[in-house]
Order: sequence, then structure tokens, then C-alpha cells
Amino acid sequence: MTDATSRDGTRSGSTAQPVGGAKGPDELRQQIEQTRGQLGDTVEELAGKADVKGRAKARAADLKDKAGAMSVQLRSSAAHAVQDKAGRTGHAAQDKADRARHTPPGRARGAVRAGIGHPRAVAVAGAAAGVVVAASLARRRHHGHC
Repeated sequence: MTDATSRDGTRSGSTAQPVGGAKGPDELRQQIEQTRGQLGDTVEELAGKADVKGRAKARAADLKDKAGAMSVQLRSSAAHAVQDKAGRTGHAAQDKADRARHTPPGRARGAVRAGIGHPRAVAVAGAAAGVVVAASLARRRHHGHC
């Protein structure tokens, strides 16, 4: 394979050295050292790319760090969400308790109104409840549970 030469006398694909070569032994030695340095850098790059196991370990460590950071962030977000939900639930329960304290329940209010409209039915229901309680007490005393 041959390198193409450009107008300024350099070869494409090379380290851009003049085609004419070195003008003396000292310059030749300097070019050789420079070329060795560049070759060493290239070999190191290729070795790094060829080290699949090393690259995989580095990538795994990087992903592990990212996962740890994300885990911390998710825990923090979850804790804030739980605190917010608990606060809202607590406020809702407090509001409900306050309303229950200040207003009688709807069912009890309806039963009182019905009782006022039908006093005879209330008397019969009260008498029936009294009979049940009296029978229960008599039964306990008879069987010796007291």
C-alpha cells in the first residue's frame, strides 16, 4: 500500500513528515523517537480497546454507582410522598372528627324526628327492649352466672 503525497510534500495517512526524509543523523534519530512515542500511544489505545474484560468491569462499576445514586433519590422521593400522604390523611381525619363533634349524626337525627312523630311506636319499642333485658337478667340469675 502506498501513501498519496499532497502538494506540500506530506504523505496522507502518515505523521505529516516531509517526503524527503531526515537531513542528518540527529534529525533522523529525533524522527525515530517521535515515531516510537506515537506508536507507543497507538499501542496503548488499541490495548485499551482490546481489554474487553477491563472495559466491562469499568462499565459495571459506573452503572453500579449510577444505580446507587438513583436508589438514594428514589428512597428520598418515597419518604417525601409518604410524609405528604400521611399529612393529608391526618388533616382529613381531623376535619371529619371536628365535623362529627359539632353535628349530630344524620341517622340519630332521623330517629329522633321519627320518635317525635310516633310516640306510641317509641313506647312499644322501649317496652320490648325492657322485656328482653329483664328476661336476660332473669336467665342469668337462674343459671348462676352472676
